Amino acid sequence: MAEKPVSFRTPPWLAGPGVRDWRCVSAPADVRGFHAELPGYAPTPLTELPELAQESGVGRVFVKDESCRLGLPAFKALGASWAVHRTLAERTAQGEGAGPVTLVTATDGNHGRAVARMAHLLGQHAHVFVPRGVHPRAVAAIAAEHARVTEVPGPYDEAVRRAADAAAAPGAVLVQDTAWPGYEQIPGWIVEGYSTLCAEIDEQLAAEGIADGPGLVAVPVGVGSLAQAVVTHYRSRPSGHAPALLSVEPAAAACVLESLTRGAPVSVTTGETSMAGLNCGTPSSVAWPYLRDGLDAAVAVDDADSARAAARLATLGVSSGPCGAAALAGLRATLTGEGADQRRTALGLGPSSVVVLLSTEGTAANPYSSAGH
Repeated sequence: MAEKPVSFRTPPWLAGPGVRDWRCVSAPADVRGFHAELPGYAPTPLTELPELAQESGVGRVFVKDESCRLGLPAFKALGASWAVHRTLAERTAQGEGAGPVTLVTATDGNHGRAVARMAHLLGQHAHVFVPRGVHPRAVAAIAAEHARVTEVPGPYDEAVRRAADAAAAPGAVLVQDTAWPGYEQIPGWIVEGYSTLCAEIDEQLAAEGIADGPGLVAVPVGVGSLAQAVVTHYRSRPSGHAPALLSVEPAAAACVLESLTRGAPVSVTTGETSMAGLNCGTPSSVAWPYLRDGLDAAVAVDDADSARAAARLATLGVSSGPCGAAALAGLRATLTGEGADQRRTALGLGPSSVVVLLSTEGTAANPYSSAGH
């Protein structure tokens, strides 16, 4: 395999056969109850698409549709809400609760908007750093959540550095969805927040008569926090069926695929991509061990493949932006082309397998999805 995959046509990286036997500690049980008490909470749809199952040569395909989560067009509100809740509770417990705090973060769009929404709801301030390449309408949507927005003339990793510097000011705290050594507690809380999405999938599949869970879950990846939550959910069960887990990234920012290929976390130089929310150059330090030990496979897709997948989902009634549609693009890349039979066998997929695709955003979350990019 080429050291730097440049398109989806590069075969996916496949882990060893022991991945599904690896176990970790589960997410806290009280996260779902916290979300259930938030205004406007409801489980997002898990939509079955028989057409995709037929096209993919599997038994059933479901799409977890995150196009409207807690009033926002992406899943990020789950992590942001739980992390902000835990952060403010911790500050109060330490006697730092007097007066509003400024919640600082960097974002490619959805996370920053979710942090800003939570800050406003709770009477706090928000300062959001946005890297080069984020669509102006996405920037405007963050500002509309009553946040101060600083645009950074550099990539996502530079915006994260700028946010971390700003959060060192008195009365400020960094609420970032990527971790590095020395900054891992709050990103860990964000990951915990995403566990609600997985718990909903369990219940929704059970209602469809699928008590054992899926055979494969495909998850879009930026720094890897959502993938960490998915790995945690499915690899924390003491026994029983364990699904194959597939991560999907833009070819222009395949830091997890590159890290898995090299066997150690590395940073990559990112390029331009319509999958703005996945345009990240460095895996989260708290996510990396879970991705290394818990993922079955990783694949990179290009913008054209994501766009085709989004268009196909639209014809089937699912609103999915470029990042959300990456899950379907990754499934197609894995199950078709040269070596597809071997990949199906490695992932344990057959004609009766159940596949779940995580569509992490709707078209409203990413202006590129309606701007011809």
